[in-house]
Amino acid sequence: MTTHSLRWIRNFVDGRFVDPDITRGFDNVDPATGRVDALVHEADRSLVDRAVRSARRALDGGWAQAPVRERTALLRRVADRIEERFEEFVAAEVADTGKPVVQARELDVARAVANFRTFADVAAAAGQESFLTDLTGGRQALNYAVRKPLGVVAVIVPWNLPLLLLTWKVAPALACGNAVVVKPSEETPSTAGLLAEVLAEVGLPPGAYNVVHGFGADSAGEFLTSHPGIDGVTFTGSSATGSRVMTTVAPRVRPVSFELGGKNAAIVFDDVDLDEALTGLTRSVFTNTGQVCLCTERVYVHRRIFQDVAAGLVDRARALRLGDPCDEHTTTGPLISQAHRDKVRGYFALAEQAGATVLTGGGVPDLGATLKGGSWIEPTLWTGLSGADRPVREEIFGPVAALMPFDTEEEAIALANDTEYGLASSVWTNDLRRGHRVAQRMKVGMSWVNAWFLRDLRSPFGGVGLSGIGREGGESSLHFYTQPTNVCVPL
Repeated sequence: MTTHSLRWIRNFVDGRFVDPDITRGFDNVDPATGRVDALVHEADRSLVDRAVRSARRALDGGWAQAPVRERTALLRRVADRIEERFEEFVAAEVADTGKPVVQARELDVARAVANFRTFADVAAAAGQESFLTDLTGGRQALNYAVRKPLGVVAVIVPWNLPLLLLTWKVAPALACGNAVVVKPSEETPSTAGLLAEVLAEVGLPPGAYNVVHGFGADSAGEFLTSHPGIDGVTFTGSSATGSRVMTTVAPRVRPVSFELGGKNAAIVFDDVDLDEALTGLTRSVFTNTGQVCLCTERVYVHRRIFQDVAAGLVDRARALRLGDPCDEHTTTGPLISQAHRDKVRGYFALAEQAGATVLTGGGVPDLGATLKGGSWIEPTLWTGLSGADRPVREEIFGPVAALMPFDTEEEAIALANDTEYGLASSVWTNDLRRGHRVAQRMKVGMSWVNAWFLRDLRSPFGGVGLSGIGREGGESSLHFYTQPTNVCVPL
């Protein structure tokens, strides 16, 4: 822990920020510069217990029974208040993640607003299942389902899209009448606290939203997921961590919703609009420095246009502008940390050992003295790798992709599906029938045709295989964050 005087990022329990224990602080590092910007108060087991108990009191105190119209009205006030404090959220997100300010404005904070408004609309419009059952003698029985809050939900959020994914989970959870205990990533703690301020300002009952900071094992993450007062866990992060969370909650048979890792494929057919495909691939490979679970790390290209696609994508990669995240012209920020950069560079070495040809990148850029301490990496493209090589099989989570040729549609489908992951894919073709056909055969939770990251928040979101369990989004979120009780009444 850095010893000089810095501001503290505090835990939020039972409607108020908790004074930090100065012996339990860890550094909050700006990934663009490597400088320590703040100290974060690590929650101990007793503080996590206080948070869970305060959430239970909020439920029992009336939040779970609040009418839907009151809960959805509150969500809309949250969206309005985030808009009023928009630039505060942008600044906090940029400082924590190092992502370009334009992306933080247009994607991260804008989506936070949209998440609250969308789930207010979804919850307000949701109906209940009901059935008339025929009985003997011409009588009938009415069966109807009453959906009740799941309870106290542990919300564990990753560092790549911290505010976007936090609100993606918290908005529907609150809309359904749950109370939440949030554990943000230790790398990106700030916006969870800003959201706490907003929720208090608009009148959310104390305890319905809590924030505990810390790490995973033997820290706030483990204390939270192992707590007997937790009724369910929603988690976005790595497949390995998801597996550990499942093991932790298994003895108590708690429901989980996991969106985990990906090794996403793009298939580019030879009838494609080349410029459109290159624009889409540039986004899908390099957005957020490749640190999006939906990013493309495997690009399969029809052999007839392979060289054209490779050359075009190299040109676009080299045109990306790395630099000060607060500069409006910056397109690409750093990786989240030095440790993550070491991981990505490890895959550079593995690719070299496997005989890959580096088309562009493969190193660390020189961005001058101010940014020298940041966790920067060059956007990187490879050819010459096979489906058996580790850089093609394992999630790297950086601005990298392997380009590989194919000859037939069946071969492309087989190559794309040759993975333990199953989160997303994209298919690029001007033949709409082929687009539908191939997209439906992808073993993934989401498959785009001539697009990437185009989202309707009412649609189901999630993966298969090592990419997760369950779905969130629209009514899928309502189903996870509620439990139905069927009521049967003979008429």
